Amino acid sequence: MSISNNSEEEHVDAAGCPDAEDAPLCDPVSGMEGADDDELPEDAGIVTDDGRELFEHFRFQADKGQQLLRVDKFLVERMQRTSRNRIQQAADAGCILVNGKAVKSSYKVKPFDTVSIVMDRPRYENEIIAEDIPLTIVYEDDDLLVVDKPAGLVVHPGHGNYHGTLVNALAWHFRDNPNYDVSDPRLGLVHRIDKDTSGLLVVAKTPEAKTHLGNQFFHKTTRRQYVALVWGEMPSSTGTIVGNIARNPRNKLQMAVFDDPTIGKHAVTHYEVLESFGYVSVVKCILETGRTHQIRVHFQHQGHPLFNDARYGGDRMLKGNTSGSYKQFIANCFEVCPRQALHARTLGFVHPRTGEEMDFESPLPADMTELFERWRRYRADKG
Repeated sequence: MSISNNSEEEHVDAAGCPDAEDAPLCDPVSGMEGADDDELPEDAGIVTDDGRELFEHFRFQADKGQQLLRVDKFLVERMQRTSRNRIQQAADAGCILVNGKAVKSSYKVKPFDTVSIVMDRPRYENEIIAEDIPLTIVYEDDDLLVVDKPAGLVVHPGHGNYHGTLVNALAWHFRDNPNYDVSDPRLGLVHRIDKDTSGLLVVAKTPEAKTHLGNQFFHKTTRRQYVALVWGEMPSSTGTIVGNIARNPRNKLQMAVFDDPTIGKHAVTHYEVLESFGYVSVVKCILETGRTHQIRVHFQHQGHPLFNDARYGGDRMLKGNTSGSYKQFIANCFEVCPRQALHARTLGFVHPRTGEEMDFESPLPADMTELFERWRRYRADKG
């Protein structure tokens, strides 16, 4: 038998699994969508058949002499401080994989099987340190809070960003709350947005809230709108972009759109042009699905990358003339908004306890506001 990385006990601690015997190893309903949201880590999550993005926290390799054994027994023998009941709950939640496929706790492990435990968030390699990072909290009650994230703030620790993240900020915010453990996968962020995307996020403060909100994201009953600046004029004032999304085989830090329906996951983005400045357009985007980098890669695939999106080629002058004054104007615009021009403007959902419909709106941040104003003035000056 072999196990990935460190010792078994260190794995359990690093994963932040609660010691309580009845606590599940992972959230039964993952609302952590790999939406247009989420900075793509090098070990990007596993996207399951039901559209969830899950991240591997433990891996065991069965030896060639492995006798047939139920997977729950197989795991409980190899994991300290973890009960068979918790493992069975994880299996019921679809968080036990054998050779990449979810299995029930009754599955019989065979020689050379790879058994993985996955969760709805990346693995925290280090202890989460509470850091006094300012947060703009739009709303908070006993069940949840809504945060207006600034551009430049990484959501989750890991992959070289172990400090200065939203999770570190939440640890500070909840430092006096004995009921909130920032490492508990049953609590916390229900969805994500990219480091350089600004806008609204909802955080669950109880397991019940996370499960309820996760269900809403999974069943697409939440209400989310984004505002973006894209290169070029869109072919129509409203439209829909449809295209399967998967990791780009030529660049592991990018996603890509595939025409082959057997590759990637179905993705749909609806858009409406709010303003056109000739060389660029302001668009409102509504996500029908939530895939990693969805808005960014969908518009790039259509030949309209987001303005100043370095990962998808929008940080070059793609439309316009070759005059020196125009080149300087574009350079100034890049300086004003030094990131992809994308903002998660609205967020709506049903409150998990009261059943109340809740809707929040975030004003455009200063960098995008100034960027749009500059384009309006340029358009007006050119007649």
